[in-house]
Amino acid sequence: MTDYMKLSAAAVKEAQKVGADYADARTNLLQTESFGLHNGALENASMGEECGLGLRVLVDGAWGYAATVGTDKSALHEVATRAVNAARALSGARTEPITLSPDDVVSGEYRTPVQEDPFAMSAADKVAFLQEADKGLQGEDCVVARDVNLGNRRERQWFAASNGAEQYQELVRCGAGVSATAAKNGVVERRSFPASFGGDYRAAGFEHVRSMDLVSHARQVRDEAVQLTTAPICEAGTRDLLLMGNQLMLQIHESVGHPNELDRVFGHEVDLAGASFATTDKLGEYQYGSDIVNLVADSTVEGGLDTRGWDDDGVASGRWHVVKDGIFNGYHTSREWAKRIGESTSRSCNRSEGWYNPPIIRITNLSLMPGTWTLDDMIADTEDGVLCDTVKMWSIDQRRLNFQFTTEIGWEIKDGKKGRMVRKPTYQGNTPDFWRSCDAICNESHWQLWGVPNCGKGNPMQVAEMSHGCSPARFRNQSFVV
Repeated sequence: MTDYMKLSAAAVKEAQKVGADYADARTNLLQTESFGLHNGALENASMGEECGLGLRVLVDGAWGYAATVGTDKSALHEVATRAVNAARALSGARTEPITLSPDDVVSGEYRTPVQEDPFAMSAADKVAFLQEADKGLQGEDCVVARDVNLGNRRERQWFAASNGAEQYQELVRCGAGVSATAAKNGVVERRSFPASFGGDYRAAGFEHVRSMDLVSHARQVRDEAVQLTTAPICEAGTRDLLLMGNQLMLQIHESVGHPNELDRVFGHEVDLAGASFATTDKLGEYQYGSDIVNLVADSTVEGGLDTRGWDDDGVASGRWHVVKDGIFNGYHTSREWAKRIGESTSRSCNRSEGWYNPPIIRITNLSLMPGTWTLDDMIADTEDGVLCDTVKMWSIDQRRLNFQFTTEIGWEIKDGKKGRMVRKPTYQGNTPDFWRSCDAICNESHWQLWGVPNCGKGNPMQVAEMSHGCSPARFRNQSFVV
């Protein structure tokens, strides 16, 4: 047993001594680093490491939580006392006692498969890698901003629970991206690869970043940014919408992932990010999408940012349908929330940001399963549509029902042929109507897993990471606005 695991186990025992009915503790060691070039110059270089312990207790049917920075065993009595006192104070305000589902919480270890350790590379080598990618963005006078980013993260966690379970996890993720901003004749447009807002991330080592081939793709990013400055704005009207993966993954996140976090459904997010239209009376009956729509949550899928051994309840990772053949089929749950809908086991979705926060229900890796089409055939089958790619901006209402999305780039489709480029394609709609209109999904050869490293939820805000897989898909008769 490592010293970190001994610390977690000692915190649990101390909590039991001072009155906890149940306790679990997480000692967490986090390493992060990020590098960013702007117009070829190093604009950002940061490396950080933090370590601490979080202790969660159940007393008289109420939760209590307390945390401490570092690994000082002498602080455990004070932390345990604070957690237990918090639970006792809150027990008078609860409407009914918290009871946990009887999931097995067992011991074990899990590590992200890594071929090339990103933390073993020197900072100089990482910067040189980004400088090489930046060369592909150069060569056009109207490109006023060139950005290349890289981010690495490694989290080690030692979990102990009052049933004697001990779990160790080491989670590693890497990601990178490039973007170019062009300005011409009063028009400013940006293109990104492989995704906007810093790039794409995956649970893997630096081999993932190398596989992106940023240098060659940077040239296309540069050229498309320039072309967008003279492209017409996408016209308003009703047309078919074809979504590429980087935009479709955000649609999955906002209109499927967040609405089926069960704590949100019961009002625990109303004060910050809203409620949900996907109320419990709809479970098992509601037509969420067309019959070809299958959305699967999976915290075991290779490369997912939420692929792990267990959640922060200590429950093993798993896989289930959120939407099956178009029907609403399942929520994201935890040991606390599963019983609210009559389920005896948790979906293993309870996670926290770091040692300093208590766990809350978070979206796991959630993906649209592939269909049977090729992208070329889907385009050829479309008489009047717009092919949209790469997230630019979006909004969605408090119930995750009405939305508007704008992508970085689009192309008109007329009579089965991909035509002229258009800028600022913006579509709006209603979540169930949108998913019910899906009539074509590309096959497995087009399927890709996209990382979301910055999902915010909770009050105080917590940031979580997850991935969404999808192939390009078509949605009939969507409303485009200017």
